[in-house]
Amino acid sequence: MKLSPKQHAWLDYLTVIIFAVAPMALGLAGAAAMLSYLLAGVHLLVTLLTAFPGGMWPVIPFRLHGFIELAVGPTLLAAPWLLGFAGIAQMFYSAMGVVILLVWSLTGYSEAPETVTP
Repeated sequence: MKLSPKQHAWLDYLTVIIFAVAPMALGLAGAAAMLSYLLAGVHLLVTLLTAFPGGMWPVIPFRLHGFIELAVGPTLLAAPWLLGFAGIAQMFYSAMGVVILLVWSLTGYSEAPETVTP
């Protein structure tokens, strides 16, 4: 089963919420918190600009959105070691990397048109 572009959009907005709330909910501080807030903002921007049912200003083709997520997943998996995160921050970023890769692997990127009228 492949996730539809609309289902993927819902998961993208959920991801934004998770990144935005994680510092407070998990007690992330310093660089781990700042990165989470930054990722919430960037993920929101990419989602809003993607040409799929959840996007408001369809500038980014859905397939490019997929390539971005394919790059972000492994980067998040490596982030704890590259940035020296330990404990809950290490677990959070590793888990989010796995989740983003899982969503990427389950999404039917070819199902979305190249342009969408919001």
